[in-house]
Amino acid sequence: MPPPQRAPSDCGCDKPSKLEKRGKLNPKPIHQRTILRRMDAERLRAILLQLPHVTETMQWGANLVFWVGDKAIGGKMFALVDLDGEGGPVISYAAGPERFAEQVELEGVIPAPYLARAHWIAIERWDVFRAREWQQELTAAHSIVFAKLPKRVLQTLSLPLKEQKRLIAQQRLLASSKPAARPKKRAKKT
Repeated sequence: MPPPQRAPSDCGCDKPSKLEKRGKLNPKPIHQRTILRRMDAERLRAILLQLPHVTETMQWGANLVFWVGDKAIGGKMFALVDLDGEGGPVISYAAGPERFAEQVELEGVIPAPYLARAHWIAIERWDVFRAREWQQELTAAHSIVFAKLPKRVLQTLSLPLKEQKRLIAQQRLLASSKPAARPKKRAKKT
């Protein structure tokens, strides 16, 4: 039998009661525990940044893009969070070919626009998964993309952190110094 729960109205958050100290009463009030189960962009960001070799960038407007390995050294994106919230999916991520069809069958899950052919799915609402399921899904997305990284990126990621940062800085400097690509001129038909 689960321990008794406190009602939201008697939220003595400051001091634990005697029952809480003995482990007979759940220490968090009901309203706090339910809030912790809901996912949002900030909680998701905290989960993703704990995974190995993850970096984030802001791209394509208000989209937070998470990469396995830095983009500058050839890393690949594995999740994209829409911070606008203008009616589109809240997050898209790599599901892999095995899970793609299964996931798309769930309510609130659709093939990701522009990325469905790469087996990405888009989630329309934060309440589609529980917090633990979100963590499992995104850890799996990270693993799928990590397994597809080129050898040179994996070699860079295996270097000490100081050396990685130096290489990333070099690549960014090199990329910023390159002139913008000009479109090729087409030969005129005569």
